[in-house]
Amino acid sequence: MEKLTDKISALPPGAHYFSLEFFPPKTQIVGFAFPLKWSSVTNSIQKGFSNLQTRLERMSNALRPLFVTVTWGAGGCTSSRSLELAEICQRQLGLTTCLHLTCTNMKRRLIDQALDEAKVLGIRNILALRGDPPREEEYGLENGADEEEDSNEDFIWAIDLVRYIRRVHGDYFCIGVAAYPEGHSDLSHPLDQDPIRDLPYLIDKTKAGADFIMTQLFYDVTAYMRFEQTLREHESGVFQTIPIIPGLMPIQSYEIVKRTTKLSHAKLPPELSQKLEAVKANDEAVKGVGVDAISEIVETIQSVQWPGPKGFHFFTLNLEKAVTEILERCHLISPDAPDDSAISDFGPALHELNGVVSHNRTFSSSSASAAAQLTTNSHRSSSPARLAVASIPGASNPLSREATWDDYPNGRFGDARSPAFNPPLTYSPTSLTVPPAQALSLWGTPTMLAEVTELFTSHLLSHQPPQLPWSESATLSPETALIKDQLAALIEKKGYWTIASQPAVDGLPSTHPIHGWGPPGGFVFQKAFVEFFVPSRTFHNSLNPHLQSLHAQGEISYYAITASSSFESSEPSSAVHAVTWGSFKGKEISTATMVDEVSFRAWGEEAFGIWSEWSRCVGEMARQLRPGDERREKMRMCREFLAAVRRDMVLVNVVGHGYRDAGRLWEVLME
Repeated sequence: MEKLTDKISALPPGAHYFSLEFFPPKTQIVGFAFPLKWSSVTNSIQKGFSNLQTRLERMSNALRPLFVTVTWGAGGCTSSRSLELAEICQRQLGLTTCLHLTCTNMKRRLIDQALDEAKVLGIRNILALRGDPPREEEYGLENGADEEEDSNEDFIWAIDLVRYIRRVHGDYFCIGVAAYPEGHSDLSHPLDQDPIRDLPYLIDKTKAGADFIMTQLFYDVTAYMRFEQTLREHESGVFQTIPIIPGLMPIQSYEIVKRTTKLSHAKLPPELSQKLEAVKANDEAVKGVGVDAISEIVETIQSVQWPGPKGFHFFTLNLEKAVTEILERCHLISPDAPDDSAISDFGPALHELNGVVSHNRTFSSSSASAAAQLTTNSHRSSSPARLAVASIPGASNPLSREATWDDYPNGRFGDARSPAFNPPLTYSPTSLTVPPAQALSLWGTPTMLAEVTELFTSHLLSHQPPQLPWSESATLSPETALIKDQLAALIEKKGYWTIASQPAVDGLPSTHPIHGWGPPGGFVFQKAFVEFFVPSRTFHNSLNPHLQSLHAQGEISYYAITASSSFESSEPSSAVHAVTWGSFKGKEISTATMVDEVSFRAWGEEAFGIWSEWSRCVGEMARQLRPGDERREKMRMCREFLAAVRRDMVLVNVVGHGYRDAGRLWEVLME
């Protein structure tokens, strides 16, 4: 039950320490009741959480962080999962734990419940964050679920939460607040960022009761050094001795670092960007470049004399290999840390699943190159994860198979049993990558199905808007152009709103400019697949019977789910479909992208939640208009329409098994 500041103060002057951040696996579906025939699905879902616990035990024993943090409701995860993970860290593993708490538009009752539960668990450290408004359906806020006097307007900014905790709980909690070395931006243009402009707000948060400061991730060490010096020398004097802990995210893949820096508005220095660009098709090489870059940042900061001990906070994304390499290289691991069995001299290793060698599963693609590879209509990237090798070249102490079997994360397309499945890349409990004002600018306020169909079609054919609510980036995959006409036909003629897709590939070189991934000299393969929303009436009356017929002929496999979690599939729950794989010299077959039920269910929850987030953006903008403005009525109608669409739609994923016939899937879907 220690406070972080007490532990830091107990360190000798000039000492260095580190902390690690973890998030609750999304496939741990708390309170979700499955029919008995889905027992294998339940087992897979529980493995995400149990595998994280195993990883935490291994990392805590081998690395001994000063403390750990647990994210709160990030990326659509509910509070109960955060508290469950915090309990494992604090009680079962004995780790000093800091619980993130986001507050924007949160009911006071929910804040009180979270703080009371933290007390029960023995947690005395809170990172007070603003965050984004929560999804109403996840916190029971819809339909006036709370008492009228329990306003959700008490907590607009992080300072409101800091003041509230201090007023209600006194000095019981050690409170941390966030800072932004390159400036904070609610907008999408980095020119709006200015750390000097943010200073008054950080001063107020600190004076309100903050005990330590933790920064947003950054890759520009010069910007960070300038930022901390500005704080330490500020005339207010409030930053002279307060712990300021830089936040660092090891680079796990090209695609993840590009998306993360976009969402956080962190700048990639040109030299680092060029190095990553040169190896973006090889995740192993990307991770190696990232280890070098973060290690250099740590060593640069270590070389400067700061007041008191200096710490480093690592956003792990629930992975251990890269962060362990950095900690070892920078001599941050305590000399008395035991030589844990997780650290061993182990060569390249792949993870075996159901007799198929793979390190990822379910649209299992993530990282760099494949995200460039999988055609996702610029939506959800499911890129190949290129050969999960167990060691970074040149590393003297590579990690074992247990530590690295899922080392290459794959976003929502990763192995559903992995603790790193679909990592949240911001502290926001939302999956949208744009703020409300930009959301309306991009997608408008539709009130008819035809308007949404036009939105999907225009995005695909003319790249306007440049992204949709389900997009991870504003860039269309190069593969999209290859099947653009087929996707457009599904949208315009069938009314299928496509959000992810991939063309078939039969043995192209691994160096192919569009489809290639992995080391040179290999060959890559892909089955075509497509994922789309379709009205429930269309699904039940025509599409589903057609899919069943195609499945009986061995043409396809499919999965379908609704917002209410009504699920249907052509496959048994244990089925796993490899849709991207490769053959490389001296390696076993590498399965980079896979489709299965567990991850499809998890993604379905998020995909339907995005409809609600779009609606929330409309509502937020409506509240900024004056009463009587005719646009408010249009926005009200739009919110009702989006809610109705969410209730009615079915999310469908179809995998075509004839990968040697590039056009076959599109032909049978148009029949």
